[in-house]
Amino acid sequence: MRYEGPVAVVTLNRPQVLNAMTAEMAAAYADALRTADADPAVRAIVVTGAGRGFCAGADLSMLAQGPEAIRAFVPPAEDLPDLALRLGTPVVAAVNGPVAGIGFAYMLGSDIRFAARDARISTTFARLGLVAEYGLSWLLPRIVGMPWALELLLSGRTVDAEEAVRLGLVHHVTEPGETLDRALEYARELAANCSPASMAAIKAQVYADQERGRGAALRDTLALMDASFDGPDLAEALAARVQRRPPVFPERKPGPAAG
Repeated sequence: MRYEGPVAVVTLNRPQVLNAMTAEMAAAYADALRTADADPAVRAIVVTGAGRGFCAGADLSMLAQGPEAIRAFVPPAEDLPDLALRLGTPVVAAVNGPVAGIGFAYMLGSDIRFAARDARISTTFARLGLVAEYGLSWLLPRIVGMPWALELLLSGRTVDAEEAVRLGLVHHVTEPGETLDRALEYARELAANCSPASMAAIKAQVYADQERGRGAALRDTLALMDASFDGPDLAEALAARVQRRPPVFPERKPGPAAG
């Protein structure tokens, strides 16, 4: 992990195998995300892959070792690929190349996704005799809708970045070689202009509200609204606008976005 001012950059770093995931690598990735999220100076996190790939899935040499090795590979619940969704800090994925399997889950386990025009993206699971792993049967329909989630999971086919953006798998398509720069530019905009407390609260609202009714969501929204009116961030934002300057929000976050 490295720091670009208020942005932490986490890089999956096994470029010789398109950053195929090992158990040790998954644990290190989770630790890096938690470290960045706990740092009050970090306003956004960017995740990318070294070399020409993002993450080609689980390491094939591990898969070839049989069921017990595969079971040992699966991260503990607290380290699963949806960890980024449970953090207070926004996580931006810079998908610079091929994505498959658990790499697909790590890609979706981010809040905002940029993809290189030549990136290729696949779930893969059905083609390996596996199931919709890592909670993707819950998450993917919430991102692209049930019909496309079923199509992608059942076929295990590969989509290009242009189709991925049409489906909603990614938000933005970039030219090859520019993906990380575009993601960093976006993350810096968040860091410069958005309240860390607001971003953490919004993440918590959006993800929690996927699992409850409108009435409960509205009650919580009204309570959060009322608390925000007295908070220092609103006063700072209004003063900054009057004075025509960038806001200077406190270096703090209220905690994880969701349980």
